[in-house]
Amino acid sequence: QVQLAESGGGLVQAGGSLRLSCAVSARPFYGYAMGWFRQAPGKEREFVTAIDWNGGRTYYADSVKGRFTISRDNAKKTVYLQMNSLKPEDTAVYYCAADHSFDLVTAENDYDYWGQGTQVTVSS
Repeated sequence: QVQLAESGGGLVQAGGSLRLSCAVSARPFYGYAMGWFRQAPGKEREFVTAIDWNGGRTYYADSVKGRFTISRDNAKKTVYLQMNSLKPEDTAVYYCAADHSFDLVTAENDYDYWGQGTQVTVSS
């Protein structure tokens, strides 16, 4: 059973930064593609970014491109989401997800494991 635990959410002013972390219990971790999704109040969950098993490939939603950076440390079994230049519209619960794959995975339905989410609130 793979377990994911997000941390690092909080309240930040517009223009500020936050770094989210996702600790993964998978063994070994290197065989998992990872992604971040978010869900704003009253909206469906949406894709934010994804990274392949060794960090060689990444993909971003247009809405966060140039502001957010995904990375991973396989030795620490952790994925990070660095969020800069935050906007009020980035306010959401952020979820990390894992899929046992060596590909870059962007489709929500392809992910098998999910964390409980961490709240990010950006004030104007």
